[in-house]
Amino acid sequence: MDDRAARPVTTSSEPPMFRPLELFIGLRYTRAKRRNQFISFISTVSIVCIAISVIALITVMSVMNGFDYQMRSRILGAVSQATITSIDGAVQDVPRALQIARADPHVLGAAPYVKSEAMLLGRRSTGAEVRGIDPAQETKVVDIGQHMTEGKLSELTPNSWNIVLGRDLATQLGVGVGDRVTMAVQEMRATPMGGIPRMRSFHVVGTFQLGMQQFDSGLALINIGDAEKLNDLRGPTGIRLRLDDLFSARPVARELSDKLGQYYGVSTWMDENANLFHALSMEKLVMFIILSLIVLVAVINLISMLMMLVTDKQADIAILRTLGATPRSIMGTFMVQGLLVGFVGIGFGVGLGSLLSWKLPGIIKWIEHTFHVTFLSPDVYYISEVPSRLDWHDVGWVALLTFAFSLLATIYPAWRASRTQPAQALRYE
Repeated sequence: MDDRAARPVTTSSEPPMFRPLELFIGLRYTRAKRRNQFISFISTVSIVCIAISVIALITVMSVMNGFDYQMRSRILGAVSQATITSIDGAVQDVPRALQIARADPHVLGAAPYVKSEAMLLGRRSTGAEVRGIDPAQETKVVDIGQHMTEGKLSELTPNSWNIVLGRDLATQLGVGVGDRVTMAVQEMRATPMGGIPRMRSFHVVGTFQLGMQQFDSGLALINIGDAEKLNDLRGPTGIRLRLDDLFSARPVARELSDKLGQYYGVSTWMDENANLFHALSMEKLVMFIILSLIVLVAVINLISMLMMLVTDKQADIAILRTLGATPRSIMGTFMVQGLLVGFVGIGFGVGLGSLLSWKLPGIIKWIEHTFHVTFLSPDVYYISEVPSRLDWHDVGWVALLTFAFSLLATIYPAWRASRTQPAQALRYE
């Protein structure tokens, strides 16, 4: 038998090469030194613009996340996540209300309180919100005890007539720990001379700082029993609750309201601060849209680069067409080129943007210390430091959005390349 007859017939004479073909040629164009240095310059500019846009978008989104987180944590560190109040003044049946609240599986803690407005007089005078609390139960619902700069909440014992002030409030009054302040409340006391405000002297035993001007300069804490006596009340004005999930506050409030009955109302932190947090969410969305448009503008440079590359490679495209390359292959080749530029820009942008977001608070502090400037004055803003909170979910969306823009930017130039006619392109070659 002829040995040649047993040999398999080779049906293809194609040399082994990198597959797929579009990726091979696209990467070769990228690595090759182009005759037109201007195209290389435009390509570099495209990468830099995409990277800068991604850095800006990630950093701004991180700062917005930081503000949102700080606002939530600081506000909810001083106010309750849900509050039970009575529609006719003081809460009458406190033990029953506490029992019903604590029986709810979503309630982690409950504490009664008395809220009133008062005028405080030290070396100077100013108005403030005065909150009567039970120190033993207060730590179950808020975090003020963790932000004490001097003294302890436990010193607010019954009949001690002690007071704890926000640090800025103490500064406004010109007092410190060990000094005395006089409190005048709105409750009037009948005398032969007519009605006069109830007044009482308090001993300053501590100060706290939450980092929010609203509370540091306008909140004072006293014992709940002292507050009831001073305001002539027979019980607390409400019960504050801490929940296991911030965003379940409204369903929990509705459930507790049904159990407590018609003489009680339950409000949540969402109701009290809804406008503030809605404004933060809307601002974050608007900033994302604006910066996304900036990313889109940066991607336009990619279109310019690819159009110039298509013009520069007309002869190469024509030769590939005469060798059997399909329009689809030509289109894929130039899409690979554009996507590679976008991918490199996104990579640099995500890396540097994440690093900048991580180190931004320290950088801002260094700038303020070095150049003696203040970006966020505590007298004007709730938060006096520039916060940053990197969210990898946002980083993923930024990278995905930029990649989608880069992909769309490659379609028209690649389509133009696929429409190249070999005869016309090689006419003058």
